[in-house]
Formats: sequence, C-alpha cells, structure tokens
Amino acid sequence: MARKTTSVTPPQPKLRLTSQEIDRGLARLSERIAELRAFDLNTVRDGNTPELKALEVAIKDSLTRCFGEDTNAYRTYAAATDLTYYPMMISSGQRIDYHSPIQRRVLNSIALLEQAQKSLKEDLADLPASEDVETASAPENKAVHSDRVFVVHGHDEGARESVARFLEKLGLEPVILHEQANRGRTVIEKIEGHRDVGFAVVLLTPDDEGCVKGGQLEPRARQNVLLELGYFLGYLGRDRVCALNRGQVEIPSDFAGVVWTSMNDEGWKQALSRELQDAGYEIDWNKVMRN
Repeated sequence: MARKTTSVTPPQPKLRLTSQEIDRGLARLSERIAELRAFDLNTVRDGNTPELKALEVAIKDSLTRCFGEDTNAYRTYAAATDLTYYPMMISSGQRIDYHSPIQRRVLNSIALLEQAQKSLKEDLADLPASEDVETASAPENKAVHSDRVFVVHGHDEGARESVARFLEKLGLEPVILHEQANRGRTVIEKIEGHRDVGFAVVLLTPDDEGCVKGGQLEPRARQNVLLELGYFLGYLGRDRVCALNRGQVEIPSDFAGVVWTSMNDEGWKQALSRELQDAGYEIDWNKVMRN
C-alpha cells in the first residue's frame, strides 16, 4: 500500500519592499526597540504579564510587515517575539526568579531587532538605481517635512490643549487656526495660508448632534472639522493625517476606511507618536513614555 506523504509548504521568499516601505519598517523596528528598552523589569511579578504579551504581539506584527509572514527572513528574527517565561519545574514553596530570564529575553529581542534593522538597511542600499530614477520622475508630493503640525478641533478645548501641549513636548509646533490672525480672510483662505505643515491631527469630539431625516439624534463632530479632515486627507495624504476621537462620535460613511484612534485613555499619545514616526519624524520615546 502506498504511503501517504505529507506536503510541507516551503517558506515564502522575503518581501520586496520599496525604499519608502523600508524606511517605515526601520521606524517600526526602532519603536519596538524603544519600547523594549523602556520596559520596567522591576514590575515583573510572573513570567506572563499582559505587558509582555502586548510587546510580543507588537514585535510579531512589525516583523511580519517588514519581512512577510512565514518567510526565511521572518524565521531568522522570530525569536525576538519570545519574551514570556515559564519555568520548567516549580517546587512547593520555591521562590522563582522571573526577573533574570525575562531580562535576557528582552536583551536578546533588542539584539535581533537591531540585526533586522541592519538587514533592511542593506536591502535599501541594494535597491536598483532605476527605482531612484522612477522616484525622481514621480509627481512632487505637496506635503513638506515641517515641524509645524495643524490641529483641527471642535468645541472640546480640553482635547485641543492636551494635543497641543503634547506636540510641544515632542518639539513640534502646533498650528491652531483660531490663534492665527484673520486679516480679512475666510476660514478656507486661512487654512490655505497655514497649510505649510508636515502633518495634521484631527480631533473628532461629540460637539454637535444630527441624524437622517426622521432618525434619532446622534453625537457627531462639527461640520468644519469634517471639512478640514477631508481637506488635509487630500492635501497631505492619509499617511500624514491622524484622526483622534473622544467619546461616542458618529463616523461619516465616506471616511469609513480611515483609521481612528481613541482619546479615551492615555494610549493615544503612543499611537499619535507612532503615526508621526511613520511619517518621518524623529520621536524621543523617553518623552512619550513620561507623558
């Protein structure tokens, strides 16, 4: 009788990335390394904390984005996701040292991610010159790299001030429209006069109510906020716009494909910092973690 053979799927080849995708991958890996270095080992009470699991998930996601899923390159660095620790045997009354093995795993993860960065940098250097020619001939991006960040807001002054002060702590200059001189201009003319920014943060807060005719009123952002959101999505591009929402806010169907970040907890600061870093800004993660 013929023996049944089990087919083994060979690992997939490494992803072929553009120079822009490699730059974003390098930024993601830098963020993971910063998070590992900022991790407080003194908080470890056992070998499987939610914080360690969250770091593992984030590292796996970054490696998958950089090298592809189940590729040889991914497997080379996959051990960087191994942070949790389970002792082989536990004796009754034995005090287990979780700190030392997890510290070794964190240091090993950092070393592997730094090596992954080195590999990406080599890939970037090996890109054919033809890609540079193609990039040079592409239409010039209207967005400029600027430390000025436009803050679109409604009536929630607390949300506006929180974002503005956080941007200032990162060394960026928040641009708030109502703080700028009118000089007889309309709102859209003022926006066009201050659009020399590299990024926009849009605050979607429940300042208004609305519904379809005959429907039930629901909280929604002000109409000027939605107008300015659409303006900056078109002008800067989606990768240079971060939408933050607070509370329950109706999201317009036309913007359903845009990713929103909740301001209902302190996690928005890390999320906004990641978006800024992906857009090319240098982020001091020590400042982020202290806020």
